Amino acid sequence: MQRRVVMVIFEGFQLLDMAGPADVFAMAALLSGEGDYQVEVTSLREGNVRAVNGIAIAVDTPLADVTGPIDTLVVVGGWATMDLLANRELVDGIARLAGSSRRVTSVCSGALLLAEAGLLDGMRATTHWLAADELRGRYPRVEVDSDPIYVKEGQVWTSAGVTAGIDLALALVAEDHGHALARDVACALVVYLHRPGGQSQFSVPMNALPPRSEPLRELQAFIDANPADDLSVPALARHAGMSERHFSRVFTEQSGVSPGRYVELSRADAARRLLETTDHPLERVAREAGLGTPETLYRVFRRHWRISPGDYRRRFQAKEC
Repeated sequence: MQRRVVMVIFEGFQLLDMAGPADVFAMAALLSGEGDYQVEVTSLREGNVRAVNGIAIAVDTPLADVTGPIDTLVVVGGWATMDLLANRELVDGIARLAGSSRRVTSVCSGALLLAEAGLLDGMRATTHWLAADELRGRYPRVEVDSDPIYVKEGQVWTSAGVTAGIDLALALVAEDHGHALARDVACALVVYLHRPGGQSQFSVPMNALPPRSEPLRELQAFIDANPADDLSVPALARHAGMSERHFSRVFTEQSGVSPGRYVELSRADAARRLLETTDHPLERVAREAGLGTPETLYRVFRRHWRISPGDYRRRFQAKEC
């Protein structure tokens, strides 16, 4: 059985969004001995299509000329995606190909193109964590979950950013051929078959706005610089020269989060930096980050990054070259 994989690219696309899944399919075809995955690349125009890193990919068949049944449609992403959502030729072309595809997938911000084509309405979907708010804001009918590496809704699959396209392709191979072949492909490519954790481990939880008020901006800087201090609402209100009630209201209005929430996010970020840059035991990390105990440190990391502090350090601690 031949499995036709059509990948949609565009000027400024993310090369790894395309190359990662393409290599997974190629390795699966090689190791299975069946050669059943046939990858094609298409774009609005034939000829060279340049990725954001400057490498050009040759497209033989433009989008409008792609016909016939498709096993898997892959819409890649890249920061140029945002400028292409109003391009009806591209969006309508993706919708047309989706109609003749057994399953439809996206990598990274390619999910926005699927959403613009109406292919994610009423569905749960994911994308690169940096594009999640854009997807959520533009397409309220899409249930955006910014943590998973990939999400399957029926025959529509969406994945997180860049290398997550490899995870997605391995899952598609497992669905087609079973986990044994997917495991062999992962081993051959030296990647995880099932990557531990979600993409929140790669994101930064701080999403507060800078307040309009200069004293409150200075207070935020004080919080960030002194995570182990008394940062209770009464102490912060005294520091700002306001009543507790007035301080809480103004801080929340101007920053978008409550004082308590901001303090927790700031301390979580401080703990993250300590884990990345020091060998301090967890007791000291928790104390210096203002979190008190390793138990609190663990709860905060599980809440914000879905990972333990120890696992985070093993993956992200800076090493000497």
